[in-house]
Amino acid sequence: MPILQDLVHAAESGLVAVLLVAILAWLASIYKRDVSIVDGIWSLMILLAVVVYALQLSRLGPRTPWALALTALWALRLAVYIGWRNWGEPEDHRYQAIRARNQPHFAVKSLYLVFSLQAVLAAIVSLPLLASLASARPINLLDVLGAAAFITGMLFESVSDWQLARFKADARNRGHVLDTGLWRYTRHPNYFGEFCVWWGFYLMALGAGGWWTILSPMLMSLLLLKVSGVVLLEKDIGERRPPYRAYVARTNAFFPGPTR
Repeated sequence: MPILQDLVHAAESGLVAVLLVAILAWLASIYKRDVSIVDGIWSLMILLAVVVYALQLSRLGPRTPWALALTALWALRLAVYIGWRNWGEPEDHRYQAIRARNQPHFAVKSLYLVFSLQAVLAAIVSLPLLASLASARPINLLDVLGAAAFITGMLFESVSDWQLARFKADARNRGHVLDTGLWRYTRHPNYFGEFCVWWGFYLMALGAGGWWTILSPMLMSLLLLKVSGVVLLEKDIGERRPPYRAYVARTNAFFPGPTR
């Protein structure tokens, strides 16, 4: 099978797989009246897509063990953390706002507004991993740099999530803002970590010759900085939590740096 045809076939198979998972999650969300369950399965959609790629490609390259292992490490950690964080909690306020804006019949509309959209995004952003799996090029310096970026991102995500969970678990911190640890240098160290993870995956794809997958990290960067990440989270947080305004004044929004 020609290389391009092989890639297209694998990509199509991955998209079908994540769309099926999205439909099942949508049905569960109707029962629970909570579409925020999509956050907990989004990373698993990407892991599923990558596994399907590996099964569908006619030839796998030397990056395959690393691509599968790193994707599984990232996806499982994030899914477990979000599942634990959201257990027993009501629907996230961001999804409540989407629900309110799209009445009536939001239960039906959420299939394409939330779940199908997340599935398509998962398929798009996983393309660097498809390129890494399919390439026969030997591992090189770009792969090493990509792995370093990935490790940096995983550390930022894991440590910042742990710091935030510990902060929220202490009742004495209610009404206060976490501004120590990694949160001292950026208001969103977990999002910065995600940024590093996906540019790390792209560097590995670039080493594999997959320069054409640049849309993936660019899209993730746009989402994190301008759409569903920093901007959406901070849209009204100053009104809900007045101490956050002072935190904004002295702390970088995304990229780590010294306090002002």
